Amino acid sequence: MKLPFALASRFVAGESFQQALPAIRTLTDQGLFVTLDLLGEYVSDRQIAERARDTYIELLKVTNASRNFRAEANISIKLSMLGQKIEAGFCLDNLRQLLDVARQEDVFVRLDMEGSDITASTLRLFEKVYPTYPDHVGVVLQAYLKRTAGDVQRMIDLQARVRLCKGAYKEPAEIAYQDMPTIRVRFLEYARQLISSGRYPGIATHDDQLIDAVRAYVREQAVPLDRFEFQMLYGIRPRAQVQLRQEGYYVRVYIPYGTEWLPYFNRRLRERKENVWFVLKNLLRA
Repeated sequence: MKLPFALASRFVAGESFQQALPAIRTLTDQGLFVTLDLLGEYVSDRQIAERARDTYIELLKVTNASRNFRAEANISIKLSMLGQKIEAGFCLDNLRQLLDVARQEDVFVRLDMEGSDITASTLRLFEKVYPTYPDHVGVVLQAYLKRTAGDVQRMIDLQARVRLCKGAYKEPAEIAYQDMPTIRVRFLEYARQLISSGRYPGIATHDDQLIDAVRAYVREQAVPLDRFEFQMLYGIRPRAQVQLRQEGYYVRVYIPYGTEWLPYFNRRLRERKENVWFVLKNLLRA
């Protein structure tokens, strides 16, 4: 597997936390924030889910202990790693144990969003824990899902922290917009709502049309630049990340790492055909 990982290494920082450390330090030295993303998903064994919980808890402690890059460091988790597909109560108990440590260590945890089969479950679990951990847990919303208009308003009402992305999973037309112009319109609509009325949203995109539109909106509305942050993925448009930071925007980079990198890498190339061209284009692009 060494050769495939060499190819994936542009987008995956390493197969262990120690291997990912140089990338973390390089980014934070450039003034960028980081979110650590231990790869893995759709666990069906309780013991594996419990091990994943314990690994996340150790990551929280390491993140807090590593003061040289701690500033605004977050971690990202997939609830399907904590037993979401096994049983909701089991997953909730694992999540609460993890968030107890996150609050103790003062590290923010983002609940990642996966396929539509668990979107509703993820949001239900989020709303169960949010009242207890309002400063230490947030969620992801996907602009291409037709339900997201209501979810955005709900999160604004809760003043919950949202990461807004387009969405990368292949979903049917009954529940998700399929054409990119429509997805961009929805994304920008939700981004404006979250920036104006939400609580420190993450605007997650590498799309110049959307980045430029958000920049124009915050200029027109005189929005302070500390009201939100741009978010991008490790290995994609690194010069653009630094340029945005130099312009005064907060920028966070998601840093995936771990031995379960192959599904992550393959999904970006397989699930939406435009992602193949996007990755190929960005191999040569700043």
